[in-house]
Amino acid sequence: MDDKNLIAKRVACELSDGMLVNLGIGLPTLVARHVPADIRVHFQSENGIVGMDSLNEHGLAEDDLSDAGGNPISAVPGAAAFDSAFSFGLIRGGHLDVTVLGGLEVDEAGLLANWMVPGKMVPGMGGAMDLVTGAKKVIVAMMHTAKGAAKIVPACTLPLTSARRVDLIVTELAVIEPTDAGLVLREVAPGVTPADVVAATTARLIVPDNIATMAV
Repeated sequence: MDDKNLIAKRVACELSDGMLVNLGIGLPTLVARHVPADIRVHFQSENGIVGMDSLNEHGLAEDDLSDAGGNPISAVPGAAAFDSAFSFGLIRGGHLDVTVLGGLEVDEAGLLANWMVPGKMVPGMGGAMDLVTGAKKVIVAMMHTAKGAAKIVPACTLPLTSARRVDLIVTELAVIEPTDAGLVLREVAPGVTPADVVAATTARLIVPDNIATMAV
């Protein structure tokens, strides 16, 4: 299993039956492929759908439907489509159980920067600010480093997405939980040691005596 699907499969373990879940652009969209068959999760995209399905690899994509990144998707029976105003009402109203977002940086306070790099063209923040602020649980799914540079850092140098602390960080190396005391290393990926995670992280990590192996 490649690193991105390993991350997505571990994130899927955080989902339970009946949840309303938003998946961000890129890596987070892979999460829908790894939800166990006996669990019914309602996937929402901020451009206006609840009931998004990830069956495009089976040739069932509908060109008139897309996810937030503009990729063709399919929809489950009973799916609902609506305008952006209603969609963001769901998000801002606190009705989302979980949002899964990519990240450029997460710092020791659990703050996320994921929407722009200064000096580079970006299409805009999209729904990132609303999602981090409004969802009941925020999971960051991202690679642990970028071109060898740490992405889990003492303080974000990129513009913050929200002043709210995220709830969980899942990378190809580890599962890390931001807490009042700091970033706690909860799990390591198979074949990865706590020392490997610490070496790839410039933020201070709290390393408990007992650390689980990531369930993938």
